[in-house]
Amino acid sequence: MSVRWPRLLTPTHLSQLIRSQKNPLKALDIFNEAKTRYPSYHHNGPVYATMIRILGSSGRMTEMKEIVSRMKEDSCECRDSLFAGIIRTYTNAGLFDEAISLFNSLPDFNCVNSTQSFNTLLEIMVKESKLETCYNFFVENCRGWEIKSRTRSLKLLMDALCKLNRSDLALHVFQEMGYQWCYPDRETYRILMRGLCEDGRLTEATHLLYLMFWRISQKGCGADISIYRTLLEALCDNGEVEEAVEILERSCVKVLRLPKTHAKQLDLSQFYYKDEEGINHIKALINEALIRGGVPSSDGFRAMAVDLYSEGRIAEGNKVLDEMHKKGFRSSLPIYKAKVAALFTVGKVDEAVDVVEREMIENNCVPTVSLHNIVIKGLCDMKESDWAVRYFEKMSRQVGCVPDKETYTYLVDGLCSDGKYMEASRMLEKMLISSYWPGDEIYTKIIRGLCSIGKPYKAVLWLEEMISQAKTPEVSAWCSLVSSVCCESTNDILSVKL
Repeated sequence: MSVRWPRLLTPTHLSQLIRSQKNPLKALDIFNEAKTRYPSYHHNGPVYATMIRILGSSGRMTEMKEIVSRMKEDSCECRDSLFAGIIRTYTNAGLFDEAISLFNSLPDFNCVNSTQSFNTLLEIMVKESKLETCYNFFVENCRGWEIKSRTRSLKLLMDALCKLNRSDLALHVFQEMGYQWCYPDRETYRILMRGLCEDGRLTEATHLLYLMFWRISQKGCGADISIYRTLLEALCDNGEVEEAVEILERSCVKVLRLPKTHAKQLDLSQFYYKDEEGINHIKALINEALIRGGVPSSDGFRAMAVDLYSEGRIAEGNKVLDEMHKKGFRSSLPIYKAKVAALFTVGKVDEAVDVVEREMIENNCVPTVSLHNIVIKGLCDMKESDWAVRYFEKMSRQVGCVPDKETYTYLVDGLCSDGKYMEASRMLEKMLISSYWPGDEIYTKIIRGLCSIGKPYKAVLWLEEMISQAKTPEVSAWCSLVSSVCCESTNDILSVKL
């Protein structure tokens, strides 16, 4: 298809032109041709960002590196988010050294704030367990003027150490925050509290709770409930039920403004709590006291409900939701996301779908595409791809609800997993019509699947579509296609002889 060039080219128009191309190499040709056609035209940061993202998402590393070099020569202003994306693309392609080199060369670009790129590299090092490299990288770069804030960086280090069961080191990082002119926020306390409790460092966790009271919770905040609950339940699991109730009575009454009548209701002489069932009962009573006794807060209800659903404690999460409605608060989207995901985890498909189709509507909460995607993925994971397609069709008819690339990807993958390759092929066609370009693995699944059900001609069409997008088919796709064509030819010969 020929490109219709305007009389006067602007960077915005060029970005639209290259985004409309399904072949990244064609988009690159248009990008390069612009300066030839319009001598007075100059690329700006957003145009470079668009071209780099297109090449990166299609795996064209060589071409992307060339554009990055040209961007540095042009000295156009670029946002830190672009470099963070490039760094992530490099590391996903196994080019970790290239990512480090790019970060070190950021002063050569017209980028005055590299905080996001710095945090992105730290996060990647943490995920790949390169803790020594992560530490050295942090020490070498954390004091640079380009790093505007170190709070998130320190939280990443603490989270990584806690996941490695080294909450003692995470506690040292926490104590270092003051020397870095960083102020610990609620998320910082949540990460460290969970790490200390999981490592059994309950004395340090209790001291952290008192410090938290003094630092950020003197006036009481509903969202802090989830942090208090983490310690109180850990104490109960460790057999220190009396200590948990004492903290609830002495500290939480003062900080959460919890009425003494609610805390005093936990008379331990009335309960046997020496076995697992008894401890779980005490934990449920503590949660109930926190929910009903504290100052009503939408943040508090949300924090507790999301935590309980994430832990698979659906019944307790439902109690929080009911209490929230009784107090006149509207439930929010994060709560329903957590609830739907929890229901799918335990295989309650009908209940999960009912939450979106009935419960949310009754409570005046509008489902978003991201929530619909959770449902579609859940249905596909449960081998209910036909149901997922029907759900998708209903979702598509909703005003303002447009399926995204993730929606189509889940559906195509789910249909292929169920062996419904013709239906997957039709869904892939809808995906392309919506200008979403699937990855190589989706094409490979479709091609191999169609060949397995004796539809090589349809597989060839998808192979041609894949090549038109400058994608390289995997060897397994070619093998499946050749095998299918050969089998079909053999059957034709045998039928003629017969």
